[in-house]
Amino acid sequence: MSRHQRPRQTVLRPRRLAAPPLRFFLPISVLVTLLAFMVLRGMANNEVFHDEKVAVSVDKKTVPKSVLEGGPVVDARGDKQDKPVSYTVPDKTIVLTFDDGPSKDWTPKILDVLAQKHVKADFFVTGSMTTRNPDLIRRIVAGGHEIGVHTYTHPDLALHNNMRLDWELGETQLALAGVAGIHSSLFRPPYSSTADALDDWSWPVSKAVGKDGYLVAFIDKDTDDWKRPGVGAIVQAAMPKLAGQGEMILLHDAGGNRSQTLAALPLIIDKLRAQGYTFKTVGEALGAGSANTKVSGSTLWAGRVFVKSTAFSVWLMPFLVGLLAVVGVLVFARFALMLVLSLLHVRRTRRPGFAHGPPVTEPVSVIVPAYNEQECITNTLLSLAASDHPIEVIVVDDGSSDDTAAIVSELGLPMVRLIRQPNSGKPAALNTGVAAASHELIVMMDGDTVFEPATVRELVQPFGNPRIGAVAGNAKVGNRDTLIGAWQHIEYVMGFNLDRRMYDVLDCMPTIPGAVGAFRREALTQVGGMSDDTLAEDTDVTMALHRAGWKIVYAEDARAWTEAPGSMSQLWSQRYRWSYGTMQAMWKHRHAVLERGPGGRFGRIGLPFVALFMVVTPLLAPAIDIAMLYGCFFVDPYKSLGAWFAVLALQAFCAWWSFRLDREKPWYLITLPVQQVVYRVLMYMVLLQSWITALTGGRLRWQKLRRTGEVGLDVTTAEAARS
Repeated sequence: MSRHQRPRQTVLRPRRLAAPPLRFFLPISVLVTLLAFMVLRGMANNEVFHDEKVAVSVDKKTVPKSVLEGGPVVDARGDKQDKPVSYTVPDKTIVLTFDDGPSKDWTPKILDVLAQKHVKADFFVTGSMTTRNPDLIRRIVAGGHEIGVHTYTHPDLALHNNMRLDWELGETQLALAGVAGIHSSLFRPPYSSTADALDDWSWPVSKAVGKDGYLVAFIDKDTDDWKRPGVGAIVQAAMPKLAGQGEMILLHDAGGNRSQTLAALPLIIDKLRAQGYTFKTVGEALGAGSANTKVSGSTLWAGRVFVKSTAFSVWLMPFLVGLLAVVGVLVFARFALMLVLSLLHVRRTRRPGFAHGPPVTEPVSVIVPAYNEQECITNTLLSLAASDHPIEVIVVDDGSSDDTAAIVSELGLPMVRLIRQPNSGKPAALNTGVAAASHELIVMMDGDTVFEPATVRELVQPFGNPRIGAVAGNAKVGNRDTLIGAWQHIEYVMGFNLDRRMYDVLDCMPTIPGAVGAFRREALTQVGGMSDDTLAEDTDVTMALHRAGWKIVYAEDARAWTEAPGSMSQLWSQRYRWSYGTMQAMWKHRHAVLERGPGGRFGRIGLPFVALFMVVTPLLAPAIDIAMLYGCFFVDPYKSLGAWFAVLALQAFCAWWSFRLDREKPWYLITLPVQQVVYRVLMYMVLLQSWITALTGGRLRWQKLRRTGEVGLDVTTAEAARS
């Protein structure tokens, strides 16, 4: 639709639009950040990269015999890569180890028992549990216990490559650094047991972590407490086979109900102490000092940022999910309302004999503001010359620098008057046309729009009702044979015209399209004509008319064919202006919420609808696609895609219904899936940029879209395209 530039001498120098890469940077960054927070939250909840597959034991040909027959601690660090060393727990020494924690339910109780018994133990923690329970990690360290790394998400590393191994270790160390300011050189592989269980798949993992500086701690005794065999069985399983033999015992402080472990722990300690055993950490048992060392500098700060970000994501996601759920319910409710009210509108307006009042036959003034419309103005005026309703046409040339005015003059159409004025902007051009109009009924259209012969007649018939102050026509996309044109065609039919049927029934029409709208002169005069306070003068004047008490209706048979933007950059520019102008108009008329009568009705129904479904919902809509991607990669791809396609199916049904009501060919809807994704992202980016412009006080000028004049006069073809 045509827009006009403001006069250079009366406005501040506008802020130029950013180059495309910069324009996309912030919106894309927000989406990437959202996805990152979702992944962080999924990692903390052990949802992302979670893998419960366990490798089947294979041959042991590559595992050194000294490792298979040695103790539970394997050292393959540095020069020991080729000749790893095994260490046993000294006699009369017990190392208690707890895997999979910390757990907020069981770890504190286990720590209480250890404190009461004055026992130090080793806790092999996962990164996900560390980020979820940072206070427990700090308590473990403060209690003199030792922390070992048990990966971040607890996968069987024998089934993964070194990149995954490095990630699991690195993220866990990052979590430990952020939570407790420590680094651990002690590692226990998930699903591991005694050293003699190593095989050709699991041994490379031990060698790889040794190369990274880790001691690998396996076990001597597996109590199988995770199976919950009973307290007595757990205690018995913890007892050494040989009297006085040192052992490393495996217990669990997370991963399920650990009540039996908790009950067995003091019994194990008391029984072993009675046999003369002492309890030490791995480092103490080996005489090597603690495996935990303090970190500082960038490592410490990187860990803190990671932990804070993870904690924020865990806190944020429930609110975001709740917000999306609320918005989703509202969107579905809106779909239902649109379907019901559009059906009511059609039944009311298409029933035999329906009319808003007596037939309107009086002549009409058609105002055509034109700024550099040489490609389109001929088709526009010739379409008006074919009108079956008496009209005068006033073309207001708003300082065009091309041949627009000359073309209008050369056409020599008797019902056309040409007024030339310095470039003053579209609202000023429309006001000039209204002031020069001879008739009380005013039709406004754009200079790139083509009317059908019956358009003006259909557009003014509602004025048979004296309460009606304005009428919204049915804008159609003329250049719909390209992909981007087809997308806009879907949007116009589904998003605009179906909406207008709903708003007509609710009596809160938010916008009379600039391409095809009609007004009473009295109504325009009452609200002060077309205002240049916003970039959406059509929305602004519509809201003003509601507040002045006038009724506004939709005339579906008043069709106008307009040339839509032919490229994504032009579409961006147009929607940016519309979105920013709509936000300006909403802010300007915000006090309607508190008013009484028709203005209050619009303020309490129309404004919330516009705010929710034209501003808030599009900002959140891309989260649907982000959530779908997250679900496909990290949760359940079938359920995620199923939910996404269910939403798409509902949109497709609404689109089909709107096309049926408008008597349009439905084959354009084959592009709907891609259109929905592209438009969600586009409108999200546009609205985010509009919000930034509004919050920073930026100014946005009219921008002239490049026209081709491809929307022609062949109304027969237009009719055929609808049938």
